[in-house]
Amino acid sequence: MKIEIMLTIVAYFLGSIPTGLLLAKASGVDIRSSGSGNIGATNVYRTMGRGVGVMTLAGDCLKGLLPVLLAKYLHLPDLWIAVIGLAAFLGHVYTVFLGFKGGKGVATALGVFLGIAPLAVGGALLLFVAVVWWTRYISLGSILAAAVMPIFVLLFDGRPPLVLMTVVVAALVIWKHKENIKRLREGTENKFKA
Repeated sequence: MKIEIMLTIVAYFLGSIPTGLLLAKASGVDIRSSGSGNIGATNVYRTMGRGVGVMTLAGDCLKGLLPVLLAKYLHLPDLWIAVIGLAAFLGHVYTVFLGFKGGKGVATALGVFLGIAPLAVGGALLLFVAVVWWTRYISLGSILAAAVMPIFVLLFDGRPPLVLMTVVVAALVIWKHKENIKRLREGTENKFKA
């Protein structure tokens, strides 16, 4: 089996590891039955507290970062780096371990982009922090950061396979936030409390 295909499969299964679910279960909580029911860092943070929330964020981020860094270390072509990054992201969003129902992919996408285009992440992160600080809505910050990420990757990197992968990831992140978008419109979305 070609190393590119093997690494794509490994990236998907690594991305599929439900970090938040496992960390919450270690404390005796099924995160799918708590808060919003999402397995991502925001719900874990709100339900389990800052420590477990930060560990979930770090774990989910590493799931995206490590496969991309390995692909770059092996000097794989841009197309394969994009495919491997997308596989890690899709693993989190559609995890094989939970019947293909996973998180919204923000932290795993962050890890992928840190490995691919760290300067672009800097721009999107500044926007995210500003929006969350101003509105107290993590979901809105995530949606807007995802929306501008393809533009930043195009400006700071510009390699077509990576830009295309970023567009796909951004679209899926926004799609996975459709319930949040509905609540934002209705004024019922939960605000972030530090």
